[in-house]
Amino acid sequence: MNTVINFAFLVLLKVKPDNIKTACCIVYKKFSDKLFFVSIFFVILQNILNIQMKKLTFFLLLLPNLLFAQKFTVSDRQQIKLLQVINAIENLYVDTVNNQQLIESVIVGMLEKLDPHSNFITAKDVKMANEPLEGSFEGVGIQFQMMRDTLLVVQTISNCPAEKVGIVAGDKIIYVDTTNIAGVRIETSKIMKLLRGKRGTKVNVKVVRAGIPEPLEFVITRDKIPIYSIEAAYEIAPKVGYIKINNFSATTMDEYHKAFNELKERGINQLIIDLKGNGGGRMDAAEELSDEFLSANKIIVYMQGENLPRQDKKSTSVGDFEKGDLVILVDEYSASASEIVAGALQDWDRAVIVGRRTFGKGLVQRPLRLVDGSEVRLTVARYYTPSGRNIQKPYGGGKEKYYKELQERVQHGELQHSDSINFPDSLKYKTLVRKRTIYGGGGIMPDVFVPFDTTKYTDYYGKIMARGVFSQTVMEYLETQKNIIKNQFVTFDNYNANYSVSETLLEKMIENATKQKIEFNEEQFNKSKDLIMLRVKAYIARNIWEDGDYYKVINTQDEVILKALEVLKNYKSYLK
Repeated sequence: MNTVINFAFLVLLKVKPDNIKTACCIVYKKFSDKLFFVSIFFVILQNILNIQMKKLTFFLLLLPNLLFAQKFTVSDRQQIKLLQVINAIENLYVDTVNNQQLIESVIVGMLEKLDPHSNFITAKDVKMANEPLEGSFEGVGIQFQMMRDTLLVVQTISNCPAEKVGIVAGDKIIYVDTTNIAGVRIETSKIMKLLRGKRGTKVNVKVVRAGIPEPLEFVITRDKIPIYSIEAAYEIAPKVGYIKINNFSATTMDEYHKAFNELKERGINQLIIDLKGNGGGRMDAAEELSDEFLSANKIIVYMQGENLPRQDKKSTSVGDFEKGDLVILVDEYSASASEIVAGALQDWDRAVIVGRRTFGKGLVQRPLRLVDGSEVRLTVARYYTPSGRNIQKPYGGGKEKYYKELQERVQHGELQHSDSINFPDSLKYKTLVRKRTIYGGGGIMPDVFVPFDTTKYTDYYGKIMARGVFSQTVMEYLETQKNIIKNQFVTFDNYNANYSVSETLLEKMIENATKQKIEFNEEQFNKSKDLIMLRVKAYIARNIWEDGDYYKVINTQDEVILKALEVLKNYKSYLK
């Protein structure tokens, strides 16, 4: 491509701007075997010379007469055909067209014909799309929720700009610079754009705080804000460490080493890695995590595609927990990088996998930056586990059917009964050490299946979860009770052991749910009551103490966690 552009400039130095035919013929003769590059040159020529579009379009439409006299591939002709149509529409069409939208719709249409994970990202969305992978963004450092058309600060991120100037949880932000965001319906995405910005820039916010009659004004200098991968790490049982990894990013392994070393100092000799709900992220982080548990020179994963030869990723001799008892937790929302970890450790008989069959996302995307800053993430290969299992589930039925596959699992009863999953003999594989039977064909099937608990889950519970009623009710409650609870219990451990959710608080939750048009169902509420109370208690813990304390509450009744602890008590028998 660079060769064509450089040659184009040499041609332009010698050819007069009005002699288009001469310029095109020179380039065509020089690069007649590189048809796509030639057609790109014509577009470059159009912009450099500022020529009359009708003349260039006329030439492009006549170009096939020259091209088909030569020996060109089918792919070459299809590419020039696309350029011809775009130029014809842009310059001959009866009405004005938005060229950017036209091109982007063509790109999106092409990618939709390929697979569910090849996608196009506009220039303005590229940075936001990469933030979870990079492990940081630039902004003020708050977690917020819209409550009654008001931005409520749920939590400030430790040692970040908002905390440094004195903003605290419970504050209500009513103005961002000159924009009123209180009492008006405003999209969360717009608020995020107002608060985020380039590092070092300043943003003025006006805050209403309980107990203070006049609004407070703060000037916050934006900075880099970390996005944490590890949500919780603690000793869940005597000598048993627990680490919850939410995603795989650039900072995951630094966070993991810090968490693991702290657990190691406590003398843990068994470990639970929780990847439930982990949708993936950076592949290199997944490889490094797997390497922590495997001895040297073992395949972790390999990639292969039509245009990409097989590439093996192997473990090194460095690993902090290569021999201890290990359990990996997964569910139907564990995908991609999570499946690489679970698949590798299962194939090498290094860990017991506990939970439910994973999502089945095993396609490798390569980001391709386009000229305007937009990006295509193109699938170039498939992931395979060390035993040769293809992680990717089928997607031949189209994107809609692909994403509804999880609903089909519910309908078929797979989340409740492991024997509802039928694997043909062609999908049977053997682990590489103990020669146990495992299965491929889409996702990682756990060694120990834990059904989804339907004894407490109801539609009513699901609706109040989905519409944010839990967090809304807790934040309203803590406006008056936060300091009282903190003074009464002092520490999280004391709170966890002794706090009980009151009936008054539950009634307030029902009231908030009704305001959101969630019809009260007494039977379902009573069925889910213990689960609702547990969730409320966990939300309170997160808002008063630390994020990880949420899981310390929730995990006490999580069936997958309880099964994992049971497995560790009889680890050798489960390995068999």
